[in-house]
Amino acid sequence: MDSLRIGDALFQLFSLGFLVLIIVLIVWFFRSYIRRRNQLDSLEKKIDDINEQIKKGND
Repeated sequence: MDSLRIGDALFQLFSLGFLVLIIVLIVWFFRSYIRRRNQLDSLEKKIDDINEQIKKGND
């Protein structure tokens, strides 16, 4: 009887852990996506600034 309760408790812990893992992975994915997008926007701005400097130098 006690082993059944321990087994049920372990199953519930693993199920809860799996749900928490899924939530953590989703949050991590969105944070990573936002960080990568901000880096690309910053890089694009720097490239645009360099292109403007080159155009002004050629004129």
